Amino acid sequence: MTSNNVVAIIQARMSSSRLPGKVLQDIGGEPMLVRVVERARRAKTVRQVVVATTGDPSDDPIQALCEARGYAYYRGSLFDVLDRFYQAARQFQADTIVRLTADCPLIDPLEIDHVVEEFFAQGVDFAANRLPPPWKRTYPIGLDTEVCSFPALERAWKEATQAHEREHVLPYLYTEPGRFRTLLVNTSPDYGDLRWTVDTSQDLELVRRIFAHFGGRDDFSWQAVLKVFQEHPELAEINSGVSHKVFNDVDKRFQDR
Repeated sequence: MTSNNVVAIIQARMSSSRLPGKVLQDIGGEPMLVRVVERARRAKTVRQVVVATTGDPSDDPIQALCEARGYAYYRGSLFDVLDRFYQAARQFQADTIVRLTADCPLIDPLEIDHVVEEFFAQGVDFAANRLPPPWKRTYPIGLDTEVCSFPALERAWKEATQAHEREHVLPYLYTEPGRFRTLLVNTSPDYGDLRWTVDTSQDLELVRRIFAHFGGRDDFSWQAVLKVFQEHPELAEINSGVSHKVFNDVDKRFQDR
């Protein structure tokens, strides 16, 4: 464990374009955001977990949940998520930032630790176990963990000008080879075609079934989920038709602004 102040920042908002209000949808008796926060809190390399939501009134319920549960939170820009992350990192004095999203209720604390440990071991500016299409990934979609140094985040905040760079937070760190020292953490065999994130009602149904399989517990590993999928291949059919966003997708509402 490093003395470095590692802060996991979970982006969350109610105004999802594909499934509005998804972050507070019930999954096995708890809101999805609670599932993400509680699982992330178990990562041993992370000193603090912060929910980064927006100042929009629609996100007042997220603040209310954080206050009721005692979660640290920050409210910032609705569409400039890079600014939201940067300001949250500054407020909580992060030396290293772990970027997580509130639509990944199967996030695995051991995998968070794995990516953070590789980040430090390899001495990079940015490490991740996923990159969006067109890059190749080997971990299931929904274990997404990105780690960067505060100086790298600050440089991106100052220099990134493209809409997708501001909305998706960290593309500025990995889209141009040589700009930063980067590391893509992989696993074998390749499970990159599995979709365990929540963007649609089909995704939500799948994740609810997974938590039901474990009796509503949330202390299972991603390998345990994989075993369930191998034993019940029909599960993958539930959301097999859902497409994953590419790195330069931009919310039309952001473009309109």
